[in-house]
Amino acid sequence: MSQHKVILLLGSNLGDQKKNLETAIEKIKGRCEILNISEFLTSEPVEFVSSNIFCNIALIISTALSPIQLLDFVKNIEVEMGRTNDSKASGAYCDRIIDIDIVKFNGLKFLSERLEIPHQKNLYERDFSKILLNAFI
Repeated sequence: MSQHKVILLLGSNLGDQKKNLETAIEKIKGRCEILNISEFLTSEPVEFVSSNIFCNIALIISTALSPIQLLDFVKNIEVEMGRTNDSKASGAYCDRIIDIDIVKFNGLKFLSERLEIPHQKNLYERDFSKILLNAFI
């Protein structure tokens, strides 16, 4: 089984945000190897209005999962942690206990209804993610 180098971006703006991110990281470690972790970064919500500040972190992982298998894995973590809505399904952003985005997957370009790799908004449009990813890219 070949290993894939993947960049994930995690965010939380409900409850104990840092604890939520740490819990998600522990769950990711169950199926993936963590190669690098950024510092925590707080940021204002993007593309929606909320009084809840986000805490974000970026990871580099190694995984044998395919892009869709990895997407299913991280979406399951979100549900396990109590996330009840998905912005892809609802078409709108809102407060969330955890959000896990696949930003890059090796050098792969992939597009489906559920997943776009590389994640264009996180790479090129969102200031907080550019700050977090700067050390990795």
